[in-house]
Amino acid sequence: MNKVGRCCIIDDDPIFIYGTKRIMKETDFYEDLIVYSNGQEALEGLDQICTIGKKIPDVIFLDLNMPIMDGWEFLDQFIKLHGDKFYGTLIYILSSSVNPRDLEKVKNYKVVNKYILKPITPNDLENVLQTLKTKR
Repeated sequence: MNKVGRCCIIDDDPIFIYGTKRIMKETDFYEDLIVYSNGQEALEGLDQICTIGKKIPDVIFLDLNMPIMDGWEFLDQFIKLHGDKFYGTLIYILSSSVNPRDLEKVKNYKVVNKYILKPITPNDLENVLQTLKTKR
């Protein structure tokens, strides 16, 4: 199984982050991991990565419900500021929401690859790797 070079999780739930990191380590999913606790922190961090010329994430896992800046606000700003720089980055919405409006709204964002219900599973990660392999 190939690995993701750089992975990013944007989520405010420390328990979810802990569990996801464990599953990712068990499946040898990534080489490098960045974690941000809200959309604003993520925008600033990703902006800094671009500014200093570091490798951008291959995959971003984004929660929708967060304080300060939620996932929808993050996506709007991300597209406006960084859409062209992150071409090829796979963005996955990771949410516990089964609200049909959220599932419908995600279709309006071409940068979003898929909506995954929490918690993430090893099978979900395998599917991400397969998608990444076909995009390369």
